[in-house]
Amino acid sequence: MTRADALVILDEFVKNANLKKHMLAVEAAMRAYAPKFGGDPEEWGIVGLLHDFDWEIHPTLDDHPIKGQSILAERGVPERIRHAILAHAPRTGVKPETPMEKALFACDEISGFIVAVSLMTPNKKLADVTIEGIEKKLKRKDFAAKVNRQEINDSIQLLGVPRNEHIQNVLQAMQGIHNQLGL
Repeated sequence: MTRADALVILDEFVKNANLKKHMLAVEAAMRAYAPKFGGDPEEWGIVGLLHDFDWEIHPTLDDHPIKGQSILAERGVPERIRHAILAHAPRTGVKPETPMEKALFACDEISGFIVAVSLMTPNKKLADVTIEGIEKKLKRKDFAAKVNRQEINDSIQLLGVPRNEHIQNVLQAMQGIHNQLGL
C-alpha cells in the first residue's frame, strides 16, 4: 500500500473538502510522529489518510469505522493499518496498543480542534495559532463544544508524550502543510 493507493481510496469515498483536509492534517501529524516511535512515516501517514475514509458512507458512531473495514480489506489495505483505524475509535472495542494506534487516537481529535482555533484567529491561519491559545480554548466548554476533551486528555496520556509537546507536534505538522489545508 502506497500513499498513491490511499489517495485513490480517499478520492473515491470522500467528497467533502473539509473532511479531506482533516485527513491530510492527521496524515501530517502521523508522519511527524512515526520517527519519534521508530515507525515508517509512509505507513503511519496512510493510517492518517484513511482513518475516516468511510465517514460519508457510514456517518454514525455505531458504523464508523467498523463497516469500512471490509472495503479496506478488499482494496488490499494491510491488516495492521485496518486495526489502527479501528483503534482510533474506542467505541469499536479495539483499544490502541501499538505506538501507531496510540498516535492516531491522539492526533485525530486534537487536529480538528486546532483547525477550529485557527479559524478564530484574525487571519484564519495556522501560523497565528499558539500552544497557549489552544490550551485556553480547550478550557472553554462553549468553544468547539462537540470536541471530546476527555478523549483528547485520555489519548495524550495513553500516547505518553507531555501534553504541550503533543499539541506542539500536531500544530507544527499541520503548519507544515498549511497551504493544503487552506489555513
